[in-house]
Amino acid sequence: MDFTAYWQYSDMVTKSLFFVLLALSVISWVTGIIRVLQSRKLAANVADDLSQQIQPKQAELTESDAATRRLVTEQTLLKHIGRYRFASERGLPILGTTAAIAPFIGLFGTVWGIFHALHNIGMSGQAGLGQVAAPVGEALIMTGLGIAVAIPAVVFYNLAVRINRRVMYHANDRAHDLLANSAKLAASPQSRANSTPIATQAQSAKDQHIMAEAEGVQQAGHYSRSASS
Repeated sequence: MDFTAYWQYSDMVTKSLFFVLLALSVISWVTGIIRVLQSRKLAANVADDLSQQIQPKQAELTESDAATRRLVTEQTLLKHIGRYRFASERGLPILGTTAAIAPFIGLFGTVWGIFHALHNIGMSGQAGLGQVAAPVGEALIMTGLGIAVAIPAVVFYNLAVRINRRVMYHANDRAHDLLANSAKLAASPQSRANSTPIATQAQSAKDQHIMAEAEGVQQAGHYSRSASS
């Protein structure tokens, strides 16, 4: 008996399990190919994209002090790295789920096929080796189909995870470089010059306040002497 004959004598449960495995196989292949291609593209562009995302934010902080610049830069980098991680993990649950449940679906199909075959043998009254071995062997086809569906899903999953590690490595490496550049800008003479007018204005306001108080004291003393004379 070949698969065609096995399919002809299969019941609705076995046929339903076959179509479930077929759907999982198609979904895992499509998802795996798309995930690997997108992860490779993200790994190639993540460093440059992160630099382009952070440059406008750093340009807005040219007048800020070093602590504020570093804090905003860190939060912006963490936000974009989180987005990269979310984008790189898209589709992985489908691959992981397919790899986990496909063998068990095939095993269930095999158990059901053996039960169905033994039931038919019992009804026929013929229990010889030839009557038992053929239906049981045909029922094992479902286990093979489940394993055949699970193997590509596992391969795609491991490839995507490996590429995603490279994505996060490039993202973290560029993030450290951007933080180091931000610290250098904070320590540059131009940055200190930008912060000097603020301190000068504060000192000038303080001096004006002191001079106003001194003039008030002098005027009060003048009025007091005039009143006494």
